Amino acid sequence: MKLKRKVAAGVVALVAVGMLTSCTGGGDDKTEAEAIDAFPSQWEEEITIDVFDGLANYMGVQEGWFAKIVKDKFNMKLNIIAPNVAGGGDTLYNTRVSAGELGDLVIIDKGEQLDELIEGGLVADASAYYPAMENAERFDSAVENLNASSDGIYAFPTSVSSLLPTDPSEGIDSTFGPFLRWDLYGELGYPEVDTLEDFLPVLEDMQNLEPTAPNGQKVYALSLFKDWDGNMMNNVKQPITYYGYDELGFALAMADGSDYQGLLDDDGMYKRVLEFFYEANKLGLVDPESTTQNYDTLWSKMQNGQVLFTWWPWLGQSAYNTDANMDEGKGFMIAPLKDQEIFSYGANAYGGKTVLAIGSKAEDPERIAAFIDWLYSAEGSLTNSSQTMGAAGPQGLTWDANDAGEPELTDFGKEVFLSGDATVPEEWGGGGYLDGVSTLNVTVVLPIDTDPETGFPYSYKLWETYQGQTANPLTDDWSENMGGATTTMQYLQDNDQLLVAPGASYTAPADSSEINTLRNQVKAVIVPSSWQAVFAESDEQFNTIWVDLQKTASGLGYDKVLEFDLANAKEQNAQRVAIAAEFAE
Repeated sequence: MKLKRKVAAGVVALVAVGMLTSCTGGGDDKTEAEAIDAFPSQWEEEITIDVFDGLANYMGVQEGWFAKIVKDKFNMKLNIIAPNVAGGGDTLYNTRVSAGELGDLVIIDKGEQLDELIEGGLVADASAYYPAMENAERFDSAVENLNASSDGIYAFPTSVSSLLPTDPSEGIDSTFGPFLRWDLYGELGYPEVDTLEDFLPVLEDMQNLEPTAPNGQKVYALSLFKDWDGNMMNNVKQPITYYGYDELGFALAMADGSDYQGLLDDDGMYKRVLEFFYEANKLGLVDPESTTQNYDTLWSKMQNGQVLFTWWPWLGQSAYNTDANMDEGKGFMIAPLKDQEIFSYGANAYGGKTVLAIGSKAEDPERIAAFIDWLYSAEGSLTNSSQTMGAAGPQGLTWDANDAGEPELTDFGKEVFLSGDATVPEEWGGGGYLDGVSTLNVTVVLPIDTDPETGFPYSYKLWETYQGQTANPLTDDWSENMGGATTTMQYLQDNDQLLVAPGASYTAPADSSEINTLRNQVKAVIVPSSWQAVFAESDEQFNTIWVDLQKTASGLGYDKVLEFDLANAKEQNAQRVAIAAEFAE
């Protein structure tokens, strides 16, 4: 029996005997709303909800075209509360949890936080609303799996899809990879790059080819930022993924479970990438403003041609690969790093690590439940295109069906996705398109998934109409020099350079109070020491910083936290093996 039917039957039974209450581990009993099987078609009273969003890079009220869609459908405004903007780390989260109210809608980027919020009574049981959530029903098994250990429905999964867990979750580009200014790389004669370190002379030569951007500013091969630092220096983690590893706390784990490392291992990948950045800085390849700028500043530099390398396709390509640039053969494409085996997140059978939940003190939880359900719909999946390379946007604005019934970008859509931005018509909310993109920055349904009614993917990049429209000198040259591949994923799969971690939807257990305390004091040393190492003035200083970091971290409890994280990483792999076997049957 599907979860929705079980929930409906259970709620009706409880209502019938007048006993519909919910008791969380840390909250008080409270009478819940009677079960519903449909949401209202409209809401009369306008409300503004606080959205605590662990992934957002924007703070304040959502504006632009996405805001107008939400307002028109739900008579609701979204006030985004973003720890990434408010100094990063867990400070804002901990402060609001201590105050007993995290937000009306909660989007947390660490699945292990969910147990804490349920136990503390900070998130509501949405069982009464679930029978009305017809769009979420498509992913009923994922909702059931997420809430299996609780006595209700306290959260909803993200990154869901109908794909197999052993299939890559990406579309035409990998999540990670060495993306560089292909035009400058080509001017050098497409030099071979055997290892990560071999990028250094190549990037130096590229920077010498174009030392100044069109806006007159100095060009750097690498430009970093601190916004997303957590257990480690986030930018250091990214090239580690080129070799099949991902992070879990202070542990690094191969996608196939064949190796595990600690961040501070002398022969580990974290130190290797730190040394790579340090050597790059010695060569003058690292933007000196890296220590003070944020992601938005870096994005602008990418747009202006001031940066030559990035580890994400959705940064370099989205910012710089405009129609005008690509017609001149300029743009970011993945480089042929010979020894790469890039980490790929398998399609999560039961959703990803990020979850959505309704705050226990929300004044209108039914409306928030309706909004969450809408995010699972085709319209929600298309319009909640996150700040990365996501879905196609609103039908009638960025795309529409052509005479053959196929989805095709409109002229406006081409201007947005191929030229970088466009001014939105007033009837859609006005302003710049990029300024109006959903600031939730969370993918609820993977763009690679398909609209169940039309059968077409939500990602415009997977449409044949798009691929036929976008051949240009940049992509033609890249394809010619990459064995005829037409997409990043095709190249990586053809060359056995993709390592897929089966999508097991693993959630690490919440840190105990002791582990949490130790983790916070250790990462408070790892992060600044990592930045200091990158900008060290000599090999001796780099080595001293590293040794001191190891010693200080060990004294603060690093080894105990690492032991905890390594155990979790191995359990994660066990679940990946199990889910792959389950879906292979």
